[in-house]
Amino acid sequence: MAKITNKIKQLLSMSVLSERDWYLLSMGLLCILLLIWSGFLSFNNLHFSMGNIAVIHRSVLVWAIDLLVISIPVVILSIVNYNKGQQRKLQNENRLLKEQLDKNVELAEQIGRGELDEIELVDGHLSEVLYNLGTNLKNTKHKEEAYNWISKGKEKISDILRTHNKVHMLADDVIRGIIDYSGGVQGSLYLLKGKELVNIATYAYNRKRFEKQVVPLGKGLLGSVAYEKQMVYRTEIPDDYFYITSGLLGDRKPRSLLIVPLLQEEELQGVFEIGYLHERLPKHVLKFAEELSSVIGRTFYNLKINEQTEVLLKESQEMTVTLKENEKQLQLNAAEMLEAQEELEKSNKLLEGHIQEVEHAQQRLEALLTNASEFISIYNEKQELVFESPSVKHILGYGPEDKVSGMDPELMTPRGYKTINNLFQYLLETPGGEQSAQYTYLKKSGEKLFLETTGKNLLHDPAIRGIIFNTQDITERKRAEKEERMKSRMQSLSENSPDMIIRINTGGKLVYVNPKVADFIGLPAAELVKNRVNELDIDERFRDYMLDSLKQIRAEEKQVISEVEVQAGEQTLIMEIKAIPEFNEDRDLESVLFVAHDMTEFKKIEQEIKEKNKKISDSINYAQRIQTAILPDTKVLQQFFPRSFIFYRPKDVVSGDFPWMFKKDNFFYIAAVDCTGHGVPGALLSFIGYFLMNNIVNASDSVTASELLDSLHLDVRRTLRQDQEGSNGRDGMDLALVKIDLESDELQFAGAHNPLYYLSDGELSIYKGSRKGIGGKPLAKKVEKDFENNIIQYKKGDQFFIFSDGLPDQVGGPKGRKYQSKRIREALEAEPNQTMAHFERHFSNDFYDWMGEYKQVDDVLLIGIEL
Repeated sequence: MAKITNKIKQLLSMSVLSERDWYLLSMGLLCILLLIWSGFLSFNNLHFSMGNIAVIHRSVLVWAIDLLVISIPVVILSIVNYNKGQQRKLQNENRLLKEQLDKNVELAEQIGRGELDEIELVDGHLSEVLYNLGTNLKNTKHKEEAYNWISKGKEKISDILRTHNKVHMLADDVIRGIIDYSGGVQGSLYLLKGKELVNIATYAYNRKRFEKQVVPLGKGLLGSVAYEKQMVYRTEIPDDYFYITSGLLGDRKPRSLLIVPLLQEEELQGVFEIGYLHERLPKHVLKFAEELSSVIGRTFYNLKINEQTEVLLKESQEMTVTLKENEKQLQLNAAEMLEAQEELEKSNKLLEGHIQEVEHAQQRLEALLTNASEFISIYNEKQELVFESPSVKHILGYGPEDKVSGMDPELMTPRGYKTINNLFQYLLETPGGEQSAQYTYLKKSGEKLFLETTGKNLLHDPAIRGIIFNTQDITERKRAEKEERMKSRMQSLSENSPDMIIRINTGGKLVYVNPKVADFIGLPAAELVKNRVNELDIDERFRDYMLDSLKQIRAEEKQVISEVEVQAGEQTLIMEIKAIPEFNEDRDLESVLFVAHDMTEFKKIEQEIKEKNKKISDSINYAQRIQTAILPDTKVLQQFFPRSFIFYRPKDVVSGDFPWMFKKDNFFYIAAVDCTGHGVPGALLSFIGYFLMNNIVNASDSVTASELLDSLHLDVRRTLRQDQEGSNGRDGMDLALVKIDLESDELQFAGAHNPLYYLSDGELSIYKGSRKGIGGKPLAKKVEKDFENNIIQYKKGDQFFIFSDGLPDQVGGPKGRKYQSKRIREALEAEPNQTMAHFERHFSNDFYDWMGEYKQVDDVLLIGIEL
């Protein structure tokens, strides 16, 4: 009975029935039991009492019936309670499922709105799938943005490259474009000239810098990048490297530096470097810089060749006439210089009087313009500032202690400086004329300021006697105009992508196409999406390429790049198509992105360039035949000196180094000449030197070695017009020259930088050349010394050697070092009394062994003669 009671209590605690329901149930069970017990008492002829109830319970049957009566409602209650519990459990599960479903819906909505950076992972398989989908979309978006950024940058730089045909103008715009687009703050572009990198464009803080810097190959970071032809990205900048200077930042060292070589078919054309204030650059910026290397290098190479060819062809046509007119022109120039000097003295006296008048006018005007909201500047006819109102410093953001003017060229952009110069020239040529112009200025804080100035020519007005400029700040107006232009431009770019972009899943179904597809394929983008590739009604070649590329990428998971002809309407286009595999985080292939770029115009230009290069190559080869025909070789030299040789190895087809020999009476003149540069420029200069030296010897009965060099020095200057005012030409030549007198056994030597190595009885003597070269711009206020003449009495069997710097400067050996003159001396002194045939074999073999896998750096010339 206690067990039954405990069971009932347990059911009571678990039951979902109320206490009243339990009370009625208990009373019902008690009534049923009393009826059953009454039946048993009647059957046994016992009256109803608690004692008799205890008596009948001695029977197991009574207990069994009691348990059966009690167990029936207990079982029923247990079933009811179980059903109620399952119902509550199901309700809880439904509630949790609804909460998770709401979170998944919210996550899907985030992905749909493009809020890829804000998604968070929640529990559940579907949530994990949606999270992975959002992450993949975010990664794909970043990749597409990086690729589009690179493509847009290359297109921008390509536009710049196509708009110029002059090297210096192109260099300014190219370095400015790269800095602006990649987020740099300062950069420079260097072109290779000979063995040095020469700075031709520097740009920082949105304005051009005028830097003149020359860096030898192999020296410093720039030289190393040029020598190794590999891009360098540094975040640890050497202490002695350049600093970035601005009014706002002061002197700061860049936090990262990018140096990129400019190459044309593995040939170095130059280097550009860009400094960044960011410590780390994104990978797509480095990829962008790397892809620019060959594009810019090829363009500079073509421009440089075209410019050199045009100039040299023109000069060669004029050279004959110029040589005849130079002497008369010099006489006329001398007379003109005397007249100009007298005029200059008169002008100086007049200028002093004008300055005094302007100073008086300035004092009168300054009192009137001190509190003006605009500033007024007055310039004389020589573009010299004679007055500027005091309000200029306030408007331009400078303090009273600062020295600054409203048209300071150091604080204007090159374009602004040009604009002001054009305005000034117009006003100067238009008495009483008036015109306005706009230009850019930098405030002391480094902020860009846009100014508008109105100029008027009042040189005729005795109260002004100058050109007056009224200038006001229009920065806010320019900023509003720029914002409006940028909005229009961004909208246009977003609606007009230049390339065709298609994304295909691994099943071959198109999941994305951009609007540009309609222009190439002729079908609306909406009709293409969700179709399979083999179902598209497009050019079979394009369709087959996509299917083949999809199959190949499935097998190899590598990018595929090909050129495919595509029929677009009536036009056949040559498309460069990149098939790019796209993976998820588990490196499983998800889709393939096809990017098709129209290469039709580029292919036409490429073919034109090939044809032009062929014509240039044919011209250079013809020049090589001419040069070979007129220059002496070993056979010609051995007709007069049987024990002799010429070791001659041009770097290119034609050479700037050349051997020269001239016989007159009993005199022999022999020289090893090294002209500035190599290739076509060096060869043209070699022709000039060759014929000038012939003319000098022909025109004189007997000229010493040093006199020949002195005359050649002046003739080269006259020929190249280096002696005229304003000339910047530094072209010329170095050489070693000997004159041999066969009757008196006398040898004369004169050198322009280059030496003579003389062997007599096994002892080596070195005669150094004079420390100056042939030609070049005369140095102001410095008297040049004549070339030194060395006289040697030789005897039969003596040997001498003259050479250019191509052999000592050749890089090679196990450590990549220069050959050096020391190695030549050691070879001459190693074994006394060796023959010229031995030296010819030695230097030829030793040169090629030393050079090994390295490239020849310069023309090589070595002449050896035994007397």
